Amino acid sequence: MTDSEILESLQEKRTKCTVWSRVMGYHRPVEGFNIGKKGEHKERVFFEKNKLKRTANGKF
Repeated sequence: MTDSEILESLQEKRTKCTVWSRVMGYHRPVEGFNIGKKGEHKERVFFEKNKLKRTANGKF
C-alpha cells in the first residue's frame, strides 16, 4: 500500500487540529488572529536550545 492510499483510507478519521500561541501573556488559538498577526505567526523561527553554541562566558 502506498502512502497516498494509506492517507486516503484514513481520511474519514481525521479531525481538525487547533494551533494555540501565547500572545501578550494569554494563550489564544491562531485561527482567531487577524490577518497581520497570522502573517507574523507564520514568519516565526523556532529553535532548540541544545543546538545553540555557547560563547566564551558560557552563555548561549
